[in-house]
Parts: sequence; structure tokens; C-alpha cells
Amino acid sequence: MLIKFIIVLLLLFIIFNLFRALFLMLKNPSDGRPMSHYLGRRVIFSAVVLIIIIVAAKLGAISLNRTPSLTAHTQKQTNTTKQHLQSASTKLQLEKQSVV
Repeated sequence: MLIKFIIVLLLLFIIFNLFRALFLMLKNPSDGRPMSHYLGRRVIFSAVVLIIIIVAAKLGAISLNRTPSLTAHTQKQTNTTKQHLQSASTKLQLEKQSVV
């Protein structure tokens, strides 16, 4: 449970850094930290979250959703369309007219 709480806090921190970068992009201050600083933090903490999830799953601290088995769900498709004749020509066939 503690690991899930830490992951949620890190995800909130990632969103906070994303919005800080957005604010700096819109404000464009000449002093202070650049926008890339906050975007870099976002990328680093995203990688940390991913590593924590992988390590916690391997150690058994969190359980991941299992993939469904191939034999569990079978689907049968029925053909509900009506067959119709097709022609290679796309032009409309002219009706035969009597020429007088």
C-alpha cells in the first residue's frame, strides 16, 4: 500500500512540473530556471515511477493484471450480410432501346 501511495505522489509531482513548465512557457521570464528544467524533471520522475512499478511487480509488492488466456474467450462470427452479384464494370448498364 505504501508503494502505491508513493507512486501516486510521484505522479502528482510529475503533473505539477508539467504545469510549471506550461506557466513558464506562457509567461516567458528572463530570470529564473528555464522551462526545460521542469520538463527534464518530469521525464526523470516518469522513469523513476516506471522503475518502481517494475521492481515492485518483480518483488511481489504489487500485483499486476494478468493477461487473459487465449482459450477463455471464444467469439463466433456469423455472416449477416446478403450476397449480391458484382460486376467488374463500374458503369451503369444502359437499357436496350429500339432504334427506329
